[in-house]
Amino acid sequence: MAKLRRALLSVSNKAGLIEFARRLSGHSIELVSTGGTAQALREAGLAVRDVSDLTGFPEMLDGRVKTLHPKVHGGILAIRSDPAHQRQVEEAGIEYIDMVVVNLYPFRETVARPDVRVEQAIENIDIGGPSMIRSAAKNVAHVVVVVEAGDYQAVADELDASAGVISLPTRLRLARAAFTATARYDAAIAGFLVDSVTSAPEGQTLRIRKPSELPARLTLLADKTMDLRYGENPHQRAALYETGDSAAGGGIANAEKLQGKELSFNNLIDLDAAWALVAEFEGAACAIIKHTNPCGAAIHSSLREAFEKARATDPVSAYGGILAFNRDVDEDAAQAIVATFFEAIVAPGYAPGALKTLAAKKNLRVMRIDRPDDVEAGYDLRIVSGGGLLVQDRDHGKLPDATLKVVTHRQPTAAELSALRFAWTIAKHVKSNAIVYAREGQLVGVGAGQMSRVDSVKIGAMKAQLPLAGSVVASDAYFPFRDGVDEAARVGVTAVIQPGGSVRDEEVIAAANEHNLAMVLTGMRHFKH
Repeated sequence: MAKLRRALLSVSNKAGLIEFARRLSGHSIELVSTGGTAQALREAGLAVRDVSDLTGFPEMLDGRVKTLHPKVHGGILAIRSDPAHQRQVEEAGIEYIDMVVVNLYPFRETVARPDVRVEQAIENIDIGGPSMIRSAAKNVAHVVVVVEAGDYQAVADELDASAGVISLPTRLRLARAAFTATARYDAAIAGFLVDSVTSAPEGQTLRIRKPSELPARLTLLADKTMDLRYGENPHQRAALYETGDSAAGGGIANAEKLQGKELSFNNLIDLDAAWALVAEFEGAACAIIKHTNPCGAAIHSSLREAFEKARATDPVSAYGGILAFNRDVDEDAAQAIVATFFEAIVAPGYAPGALKTLAAKKNLRVMRIDRPDDVEAGYDLRIVSGGGLLVQDRDHGKLPDATLKVVTHRQPTAAELSALRFAWTIAKHVKSNAIVYAREGQLVGVGAGQMSRVDSVKIGAMKAQLPLAGSVVASDAYFPFRDGVDEAARVGVTAVIQPGGSVRDEEVIAAANEHNLAMVLTGMRHFKH
């Protein structure tokens, strides 16, 4: 590979740019730049050549046209080993451009603003940037393209190690990233124009339309970040992919593994379920997940107490489960955790003493996770046969006090109402038909995934290791018959929370009154399939 002689830099996000440009200059690479990028480089004391000097043509139309020129794209696209290309380049006075460093106008960030205007969005559609990126990535054998600031260090280090040369494998890796970046950029623009822009009634102007429906066009691009040993079963291939949508941040896909064995497909599914549950709570919370269902959950000011209360829900099922906390794990909690075998643990962070204690369980997968910036971002996606994709909003339904309706003669006590709210939150994360028994701040029993709701009531009671007398019960959907309430009352439940909406609601409420239960209707269902 040839030594790099000239680099064109034009970036919107200038993070890391100056240091990278200095290292390029250290290899006698000429810097060519545009507008604000050139100004930033000059202010840092670097020698920069304006792109207008390269092209012999000034920037125009408020910067809309500056790099769309044969002397730019010819310099990028020319095949250095082709005599015909060499002759044409020489005849046209074109100078080779060996590296293109470009990141694009912040289109997605602009349109995410609630007050964005169409004119602002359109001005943030980059034209010259994607054109240069695509030209450079196409000519991967001769040109280096860098679109991510995160690649600056590795590229500069390779230049240092190879006397100003970048290898073909590195060029290929960077070209892949470049085409991925432009594909995502164009998909974001297309999605915005389809879903959020309309013409005014007179048809002469464009305006923002706040989308009231799911996107008319959904484009997904995902990069494989991890091969997994196998899928749910050993005969199934599996891998983890990331969509690259950084709007929400955080999440299991971006969690950092601090120790332990490699992650499995089932580990990741259960880690996601565990984190989603504890993230519901403002106070310190612990959840234990087995096969996507909670078999333990509790809240307490002490993480150790939260863990021990969660484990007490069902100690047998907790064995080999997935553990989650919504607070940094301290050493006291870690000492309690290592007394039981768990497959994995996820939390926002760990005290140094906690990590030392957990390290005694060398196979335990210890994951650190960032809380997303926007917990309501994104969609829930399911593949169905025949090339179908089911899309829905994530279930972020809340339970304001104003929506709660007491329908029985007896009002719930303050302690019962607190327990009901806790049970209702847990029920949201249990497979339907879901029945949850709970006390204030502690899960007592779970009936999950049954075809009959009354069977879920019975199984939840059967599984309970803690006393049921005085507990409350939550149902993710309405009771179709009174038998579920009768069964719950039989084991000592004192209050019930459920959506309501059955044609037999009056019979169900009458059953609650007969047993002197308090019943609260939510008007909201939490099916989870």
